Amino acid sequence: MKNILIIDDEDKLRGLLTRIIKSEGFDVMEAGDLKSGFKKLEMNNIDVILCDVKLPDGNGVEFLEKIKTNFPLVEVILLTAFGKIADGVQAMKNGAFDYIVKGDDNDKIIPLLYKAIEKSQLQKKVKQLEKRISDKYSFDTIIGKSKALEQVIDLAKKVAKTDSTVLLTGETGTGKEVFAQAIHENSNRVGKSFVALNCSTFSKEILESELFGHKQGAFTGALKDKKGFIEEANGGTLFLDEIGEMPIDLQAKLLRVLETNEYIPVGETTSKKSNFRLIAATNRDLKTESENHNFRSDLYFRLNIFEIIIPPLRERIKDISPLTSYFVKQFSAKTNKKELQILPDFLQKLEAYHWPGNVRELKNIIERSVILADDTLTPEVLPYEMQHIQDNSNKTMSAFSMQSIEKLHIQKVLNYTKGNKAETARLLEIGIATLYRKLDEYNIH
Repeated sequence: MKNILIIDDEDKLRGLLTRIIKSEGFDVMEAGDLKSGFKKLEMNNIDVILCDVKLPDGNGVEFLEKIKTNFPLVEVILLTAFGKIADGVQAMKNGAFDYIVKGDDNDKIIPLLYKAIEKSQLQKKVKQLEKRISDKYSFDTIIGKSKALEQVIDLAKKVAKTDSTVLLTGETGTGKEVFAQAIHENSNRVGKSFVALNCSTFSKEILESELFGHKQGAFTGALKDKKGFIEEANGGTLFLDEIGEMPIDLQAKLLRVLETNEYIPVGETTSKKSNFRLIAATNRDLKTESENHNFRSDLYFRLNIFEIIIPPLRERIKDISPLTSYFVKQFSAKTNKKELQILPDFLQKLEAYHWPGNVRELKNIIERSVILADDTLTPEVLPYEMQHIQDNSNKTMSAFSMQSIEKLHIQKVLNYTKGNKAETARLLEIGIATLYRKLDEYNIH
């Protein structure tokens, strides 16, 4: 049932409109003035409002602004006894769906209602879709409970609200794109485009065209004008994954865009503008690459305004258990199986593994294991090399090992600072994220 609200101080006209609209199968509510109309709007899920322009307690054109501010998805059709061009123009500026004259345009009301409801329903669907996307990529959906991950999430939340360029570094499979999406969804650009491009996927010529766009006839096969990712990201976020793979001459062009917000499509002679926020990601050490002249140092310094290092999975063992539970639930549903029980020895094997492919590799291993398992997940469903890993988590460290000395030293400094981790990291001359990883590794609390 679609809900219509009629706001009009003429009882007879309001009653007539109610009968006509109800005969079309709509649910109709009535109000004789703006104040009572707004109360009904607050208490009910209204799709479309039919509102008179001149009412005892105000003007419908001005009231429209208040409606659109508080209920942007509600469509408003304004009714007036005397059609004025100035009122009609202002009504449309304020967001009215339409502006019609009583008596002259009565036959338009029902068709207009159907069109207004269609627009309202479409807007609500778009809003729901945006919310699902936002929920999917929020920081709350990043799974893990290690201190190292919490530290990274905290940094990402702080930079998300700014427009600063972000450089995400970390090994392949650590979830750099997930963080990029979360930063975008928590930024002031949420609702705008998030455009992702993997720089390692294309040759230099194709990458240039994908990034900057091209003009028809710019090269063989350019049959029509094409928008580049930079143009598509205007107003939103451009995510360049594996930026360390970008050819040197394209790096120079990208640097110019970052400095001026201007770019020139392939085959064009005039520049265009694009206002976007850049998030870049790489599994390379760009500082070393720039020192070895494999990456432009000026671009590296421009990208490295705010670096977030995502630690590998082997350095955040505490995250393996919740990630495993999440993937088991996901793949159990996907394969139409009852959610499988995870045995402790299965989890121990996962925690003892080195994880060169990080979270992506864990996801693939869990999918394989769920397919092979019957009721429970045991080490027997893991790949052969994982089945035969020795669990060293409870192995006593030698008093002469470097690990033992490092653990003891960290504990001493932590005791000296009375548990102040920031001060401990400063005295140890290491980053706070590194300290958290060490605390997890050595099980220091």
